[in-house]
Amino acid sequence: MIDPLLILVAAVFLIAGFVKGVIGLGLPTVSMGLLAVSMAPGRAIAIVIVPAIITNIWQTFVGPHLRDILKRLWPLMVGTVIGCWLNAGALTGPYARYGTVVLGVLLIVYAVIGLNKFHFRVAPKNEKWVGGVVGIVTGVISASTGVQVIPSMPFMQAIGMEKDELVQALGVFFTTATLALAFNLTAGGLLTPANAVPGAIAMAFAFAGMFIGQSVRTRMPAEAFRRWFLIAMILLGLYLVGGALLKEIA
Repeated sequence: MIDPLLILVAAVFLIAGFVKGVIGLGLPTVSMGLLAVSMAPGRAIAIVIVPAIITNIWQTFVGPHLRDILKRLWPLMVGTVIGCWLNAGALTGPYARYGTVVLGVLLIVYAVIGLNKFHFRVAPKNEKWVGGVVGIVTGVISASTGVQVIPSMPFMQAIGMEKDELVQALGVFFTTATLALAFNLTAGGLLTPANAVPGAIAMAFAFAGMFIGQSVRTRMPAEAFRRWFLIAMILLGLYLVGGALLKEIA
């Protein structure tokens, strides 16, 4: 009999890969949100981490902007590593159970920012120090939820990165952030052989979903899909927060 966990992982990563294929991002965000419905964030991150690293490495080297990206984003990346280190015990500590609530709130914030298309601007002279601060905040959040889009992605948009450069920059940054998170997971004993098979299934179905999503992207308005995707993230975030709070009350 097939393990229900493997069926869940396959379905979740097929959906998450599809989203990434259509709009170019969202694999960890979607997969963490969906997996957190049925398991603790720590277990979910342990399954998500390897597919996230592999897909982001692939995205890192698709484009000619790598040198410029490293020159502009090194404070953001260093800050993220420091933030992950500062909050290293979040997934196994006494407050780990609140990770689902934080994750749900982040999904809502991420979606609201995307739907309203807020336009922040950071002057070139302030990029380095603002990037460092944003990185530390992102690292602290990532260490407890596995999600690295807030506030890093709004920052990358705020410094004026164009579409192709932004997509490659997301790959570079998320590779760094997920590697830092992987060290936390290893130190916390969450990366175990028990997650090897779910991780392999996740990777295979993530790439399958990305392939399907890339094919669909040429046939449908990406902006319309993006809008409904963000609305779904708000609903999922509300569900996670509500469910977690009801458990605490009970």
